[in-house]
Amino acid sequence: MLDLSPSTYFARKKRPKSARRLRDEQLMPLIEQVHAESGGTYGARRITRALRRKGHEVARCTVERLMAELGIEGVIRGRRRRTTIPEPSAPRPPDLVDRDFTASRPDQLWVADMERREVL
Repeated sequence: MLDLSPSTYFARKKRPKSARRLRDEQLMPLIEQVHAESGGTYGARRITRALRRKGHEVARCTVERLMAELGIEGVIRGRRRRTTIPEPSAPRPPDLVDRDFTASRPDQLWVADMERREVL
């Protein structure tokens, strides 16, 4: 199923964890703890600073990666900017494929995003 030889699979399974993985496993509970102490509001920058204050030297990109792996994120404050407001009365091109973009064979369905531009 994985297209691997059995010897490759068992060699990988037997191999010890890398230094990065071991460090990640040490940092993950600390990141979760700082995030929980902040009430779930701290993002990667603040968690990085908090860990450094506690004496753990860690890069922000590492904290970002581990936060994504843990499925946690900080709170985003403020209103989101809306840069494009669609015109409801503007004509829309017909949807000829009914939003189904799957094809069972090559050259069955061609889809393009065409934007109408007028030259003044």
